[in-house]
Amino acid sequence: MSKEQVFLLPDVGEGLTEAEILQWAVQVGDSVEINQILVEVETAKAAVELPSPYAGVVGTLHGQEGETLPVGRPLITILSDVSGTPHATEPPTTVAATAPDREALLVGYGPQEGSTRRRRRRPGAPPSPPTDQPTAPAHVQTPATAPATERTAAKPPVRKLAKDLGVDITTVTPTGPVGTVTRDDVRRAAEAEVVAAETPKFRPLEAAAETRIPIRGVRKHTAAAMVASAFTAPHVTEFMTVDITATMRLRDTVAARREFRDLRVTPLLFVARALLLALRNTPEANASWDEPAQEIVLKHYVNLGIAAATGRGLIVPNIKHADQMSLRELAEALAALTGTARDGRTTPQSMMEGTITITNVGVFGVDTGTPILNPGEAAILAVGAIRRTPWVVTDASGTEKIEPRWVTQLALSFDHRLVDGQQGSQLLADLAAFLHDPGLAML
Repeated sequence: MSKEQVFLLPDVGEGLTEAEILQWAVQVGDSVEINQILVEVETAKAAVELPSPYAGVVGTLHGQEGETLPVGRPLITILSDVSGTPHATEPPTTVAATAPDREALLVGYGPQEGSTRRRRRRPGAPPSPPTDQPTAPAHVQTPATAPATERTAAKPPVRKLAKDLGVDITTVTPTGPVGTVTRDDVRRAAEAEVVAAETPKFRPLEAAAETRIPIRGVRKHTAAAMVASAFTAPHVTEFMTVDITATMRLRDTVAARREFRDLRVTPLLFVARALLLALRNTPEANASWDEPAQEIVLKHYVNLGIAAATGRGLIVPNIKHADQMSLRELAEALAALTGTARDGRTTPQSMMEGTITITNVGVFGVDTGTPILNPGEAAILAVGAIRRTPWVVTDASGTEKIEPRWVTQLALSFDHRLVDGQQGSQLLADLAAFLHDPGLAML
């Protein structure tokens, strides 16, 4: 006798209402074990793999790849053999997001503090290749209207790249292991299409002149959050241009030290450290506004957010308790955060409970901007491009002269309900002073 057990789509983040099915890892008729990965879904915050709460045989997939389901809707039905005879079926049972006693046993499910490990390989499975050289999934669910052999093997990030470039992934010639499509395959196909498009040919009048892209996932969440922030918190932005030549020299000195030689020491590391030090004099910028309780919540810890542009859109993972880290620990955390974001492995938990954010627009060659606050935070710092600039310098004798110096522009936006003009100016001035003369940090 088989028992139907229905797994409902859980809230894998904090108050999420829906998720998009990116890729099924099983198909109807497959045998599954507890904690085996069933599906990868994309929430408003990140891509998450969901493990099975049951052992049995897949009976029904309640959604197709690309479909968005609300939290609490059936995701998959698993048939469990409870008597050894398949002649009768018991009424279905369900597991939903409100069953923590079951879900707590699942490996890799839900927010996990500090978890950046890849999924453990099954015994006998080949090693996982680099992100841009994916292996074909052992069992990939195909649409009901097409044979399983017609399914193009490609990981979700590769599929996303193809969608962004307008490439039909089913037409791409695969060169990866086991016949999988890689990022390079997609890029070559896109380049070929550009060359073909440049060849003069007849263009019918009814040809599409625009492309419509569904707003969903991370981009949908980011858009809603930015609109809410812009029209809820009264933003004030202040700017300062700073000579950071001394900090750049310090960076070269630190990078040459033995304990930092295995790390990429960037100017962002020292900007982050300077901001953490400056917050000690202006703790109001590390706070949140509790509207229902009509309270200001001062945080006695700093979860430092770093804005990161990814293929799925802008995300802001944060470094937990960054204020308690040494310079090397902070450098390691920054490297781990950016690497995880680049690989598309940022977890929902790593994007929760941030207290203040840095956005490094300088990597795009931009001098400055007016950043919008990350919802729930009191301040955000934009760091512009670092350039060699003619600068007036006063020497020890009081003589002024012009020298080429390393200069950057800082822009600090803050919530005027929490931080007044004097406090915001003090924070920006302290930050600039630490970057101009890192020796002040000794005081």
